[in-house]
Amino acid sequence: MYMAPMQHTTPARTMNLRRLWLKTHRWLALSVGWILAIVGLVGAILVIARPLDVWSHPQLFQVQPSTIVNTSGKTVSMESVRHYLVSTFGKGYSYTLRPPHEEGETLHVLVNGPWQGTVYLNPYTGVEQGRRGGDEGVVNFLFKLHSSLMLKATGKAILAWIALAYLILLISGLVLWWPKRWPPSLKIELRKGVLRGLFDTHRIGGAVLGLVIAVSVATGAYMAWRPIGQIITAMAGDKVVKPPKVKPVATTIVPPTLDEMVAHAQSQFPDDPVGYIQIPAKADQPIRIRMRLASDPHPNGRTAIYLHPQSGEILAVDRWDEIDIGARLNSYIYPLHTGELGGPLLEAVVFLAGLALGMLGVTGIWLWWRRRN
Repeated sequence: MYMAPMQHTTPARTMNLRRLWLKTHRWLALSVGWILAIVGLVGAILVIARPLDVWSHPQLFQVQPSTIVNTSGKTVSMESVRHYLVSTFGKGYSYTLRPPHEEGETLHVLVNGPWQGTVYLNPYTGVEQGRRGGDEGVVNFLFKLHSSLMLKATGKAILAWIALAYLILLISGLVLWWPKRWPPSLKIELRKGVLRGLFDTHRIGGAVLGLVIAVSVATGAYMAWRPIGQIITAMAGDKVVKPPKVKPVATTIVPPTLDEMVAHAQSQFPDDPVGYIQIPAKADQPIRIRMRLASDPHPNGRTAIYLHPQSGEILAVDRWDEIDIGARLNSYIYPLHTGELGGPLLEAVVFLAGLALGMLGVTGIWLWWRRRN
């Protein structure tokens, strides 16, 4: 049997295929990999920047202990907070109230309208302790860069497609790294020069941490671009859960106070706290109360109770574990991406994943530049 052609063509085909993987990996990394590196590094910085922001701005996030003592720990009514917001900002604004999760925290109000930002109120006196515009502060800047590349909806779509590019980078990188003998050597050689050390760091770091980084990238893309969740919902045969419509009522009806509405909503789940109170800008939209059920891994809760803004009637109750699959996944994906799902240990993993993604980008570009020269 004549075997010569097999012996010569198989290595050639292997080399050509490897060259194709190498070019795909290299040029995809050079075109969009640097964006992934920046987003990863910014994400790692956010893990430590947020607690540092709280520590360095106590006037925004904390109330004086004497206030709690003098008020006997009794908080002001939500109705008085709403009156203050309306009198301060006027019409055409929507408000999202975040009650304190722990004693001593301020009441956060996300304001959306001609002015966008967060107002921080003392929950025991109702006095405003400060405010911060949506474009103010280092944390807000880093978050917008990380979540949308400062391009709003367009940036979120770009990040979703770049996440797909990372999947190709991961596969091609593993193919190029795959050793002929197992177990593979994970030694980073530092005694043979900077170039060799960077090469080993890039190759081994990508192989060892690639899947961890992939989870971080995929969850970030899922949160950034809503159509991903909608596609999953459609594939599962579910229908996207939408807010109920508000029908007009008689103008003679005296609307209940916001506190009465919150109490009415909380009666559905009396043992669980309120995560958010969302007040719409328009009268034909329902008030939404988000509850933090004990079974929900989301730190702010995804269970929604919709109430009629005039009558206070409950229009719909959407438990987090009964809504469409695309939205339900957010209860796991959000805390998984931020690290809150696993506490300090997972937060440390998220921090390291962001650093590793940045490291892969920096070392990859450096290696290409040195070899190019």
